[in-house]
Amino acid sequence: MAPPDASARSAEFRAHGSDTAHGKELLGLVIGALGVVYGDIATSPLYAMKQCFFGMSSVPVTTPNVLGVLSLIVWSLVLVVSIKYLALVMRADNRGEGGILSLMALARPEAGVAGPAGAKRRKSRGRLVFLGLFGAALLYGDGMITPAISVLSAVEGLEVVTPTFQPYVVPITVGVLLALFMVQKRGTAGVGAVFGPVTCLWLLAISALGVRGILLEPGVLAAVNPVHAAEFFVRNGSAGFFVLGAVFLVVTGGEALYADMGHFGKRPIQIAWFVLVFPALLLNYFGQGALVLRDGEAAHNPFFLLAPDWALYPLVVLGTSAAIIASQAMITGAYSLTRQAMQLGYCPRLSIEQTSEQRIGQVYMPSINWMLCVCTLGLVLGFRTADNLAAAYGIAVTTTMVITTILFYVVARDRWKWPLWLAGLVALIFLAMDGAFFAANIVKIAAGGWFPLAVAAVIYLLMATWKRGRRILSEKVRTSDLPLETFLRDIGSYSPVRVPGTAVFMTRDAHGTPLSLLHNIKHNHVLHKRVVILTITVEEVPHVPRKECLTVESLGHGVWRLVARYGFMQDPSVPEILALAGEQNLEFQLQRTTFFLSRETLVPSDIDALNFWSFWRERLFTAMSRNAQSATAFYRIPPDRVVEMGTQVEL
Repeated sequence: MAPPDASARSAEFRAHGSDTAHGKELLGLVIGALGVVYGDIATSPLYAMKQCFFGMSSVPVTTPNVLGVLSLIVWSLVLVVSIKYLALVMRADNRGEGGILSLMALARPEAGVAGPAGAKRRKSRGRLVFLGLFGAALLYGDGMITPAISVLSAVEGLEVVTPTFQPYVVPITVGVLLALFMVQKRGTAGVGAVFGPVTCLWLLAISALGVRGILLEPGVLAAVNPVHAAEFFVRNGSAGFFVLGAVFLVVTGGEALYADMGHFGKRPIQIAWFVLVFPALLLNYFGQGALVLRDGEAAHNPFFLLAPDWALYPLVVLGTSAAIIASQAMITGAYSLTRQAMQLGYCPRLSIEQTSEQRIGQVYMPSINWMLCVCTLGLVLGFRTADNLAAAYGIAVTTTMVITTILFYVVARDRWKWPLWLAGLVALIFLAMDGAFFAANIVKIAAGGWFPLAVAAVIYLLMATWKRGRRILSEKVRTSDLPLETFLRDIGSYSPVRVPGTAVFMTRDAHGTPLSLLHNIKHNHVLHKRVVILTITVEEVPHVPRKECLTVESLGHGVWRLVARYGFMQDPSVPEILALAGEQNLEFQLQRTTFFLSRETLVPSDIDALNFWSFWRERLFTAMSRNAQSATAFYRIPPDRVVEMGTQVEL
């Protein structure tokens, strides 16, 4: 884990340095972005075109329909990815970081205003928090489906080679995915070094396949004209509208461009898109369309049928590798999202293992990894084909994109002070696109789209329950708190016995007396010669600069107050905080320091005093608290220097 100053410098580089890089440095960032950012969207050609003609809402294979579908694909990539995300949404960076939780933090109005205005502002905050949290929860469902559909689609290429492989597609897919989840503990440093080059090779390969197809039927390039898209809707009516649910598959992964902005910066991501990814996708989709125009039967798997026979096996291997890369990006994205939720107080403390001493972003979370593994394998075994999985894919991403548009509007109005007409016009255009895709995907709910929505609902419920439970618990504890000023006055008047050494008492409230401190005096009747009251807070920004990270204040009578501030992309560490305090002339020796922590034992309320809703949510919060990682492990406190003082709290 890098210290706060390293994190802050890293954040500053990502926010500014990566966008001013040039030469080999810029090339390295672009190649890195290819593997991490574009893994998902780069594998969409495996299944997207096929779903337009053989999916649950497909249309007949005719020349006007092929040109219409291709036109929709082209303009979806232009409007959603190139304009919405790359040109506009990526402007909403939270100190260099992106993603829906960062956008939520930017959009939330400041609290603390009293009266009717304050009530209105708190209500507005609540709505934006709901949108942000539900959008984040939806990404977990997407993270389960993406590995399943990507790897399954790639392995299904074996069926094109020979039908003999058909019974083995699902077992091979399960084996590949299981191996992927099992190696997560080793970290992605070694594998990550080849992500970019492999994705680059994949994009070059699909470009070559596309050119091969276009040469068969050059007239397919006429689909660039958006008139073909408009005529497609007129000609097919409601059936044509619902094909948008399949067309949307070409832009799934667009959220990753914004979410991974902090890793590479805007400029490398934009260069990678316009120089290689966008042209490669266009060429391949045009090539698939040309093949379907030449042979309508090829629509059942146009991607693999584009390849010559000798290239099928290498293409399956390369496609599977690209699918693994796309899956890896979603898995590590789930780790990052969970860590942000933990730091912002929406998730209990979970075990985080650092897999690289040099790169703080490389972490492994066992509980999240195996949850994703079980659900992903369950999807493969339950749906069994990529066609069936495509019915469940899209609804989560479209909902997240709608939420992103709403939050972007709030940021444009409140943060950037855009005039109402401009912010409203941009938001309406985006909502029209997002709303059309969302409506077209609604029909997928019964066929499997319920799964990511159900996952999102459960995760949102867990996050909301945890946040509310911690707030209630803090209020309960605060009612029994002794003001720190009163405590200092009391020890000055009766002078308790002072023993050698330093005692660090951790508390959430920097102005209240920690319960562990009061219990220590009550039961042990002593006070250490040096008492340190430590509060760790997490701000709604990704990173807090080193110079702003820690404040040290002497309160007299040998009592010191330390307030450490972290961003939600940083990992708090007590030993590092003490090292920073040493730079402000407050030295610590760990072997002469004792850490006192409060452990609250939650006592459920009487069921007769609660309604059913409150009763089971209280039990849920209690269960989550019992399974949370200890503060000792989470804050990296030496366990042999910790004393826990227990107290019972009735919820």
